[in-house]
Amino acid sequence: MSAKGVIFIVSAPSGAGKTSLVRRIIEEVPGIAVAVSHTTRPMREGDVDGSDYHFVDREEFEQLIKAGAFLEHADVFGNYYGTSSQAVETSISHGSDVILEIDWQGASQIRSRLEDTCSIFILPPSRDVLLQRLRGRGTDSEEVIERRTQEAVAEMKHMDTADYILVNDQFDATLAEFKSVITATRLRSGRQIVENSQLIDGLLSG
Repeated sequence: MSAKGVIFIVSAPSGAGKTSLVRRIIEEVPGIAVAVSHTTRPMREGDVDGSDYHFVDREEFEQLIKAGAFLEHADVFGNYYGTSSQAVETSISHGSDVILEIDWQGASQIRSRLEDTCSIFILPPSRDVLLQRLRGRGTDSEEVIERRTQEAVAEMKHMDTADYILVNDQFDATLAEFKSVITATRLRSGRQIVENSQLIDGLLSG
């Protein structure tokens, strides 16, 4: 018998390196995938609809809210973000783990509704590095960078709600820590009892 998949909630301020870490996890860890969120924010250069996000307008998003289509949703600085209930349930019911890249508001909603979750918060190693990473994109004005910095600070104030905090200083070391969290979560006793029910029955019989 296979246990249901785990929902890994990954939150981070912009510039912490979350996207790069999650991309490597998906490439290197079997049995885990990213749930693609819906959003009303405008597409940026390089965005791919259906891969980075499902881009919809505000009217369509609000219709989905009314239909109860989202596991969680939030209005973040004027743009909606939401996670499809059906997409996540389909994945975990087949035993696949799912990564949700969401902010602290969405993370809080999911933790209050579901039990088998693991939340991870990723931090930059310093304020200076955070600013360097935000400026390193080379596409944003100083006004936009200042707004993103304020947004990052607001997000980081909620880091203590996560199960684990990773400081993304050395990328490979942080990636190894991320993999360790996934492994430890998959080895929780409740999951192992389900996964190894035949073995356990045999060990305890007689």
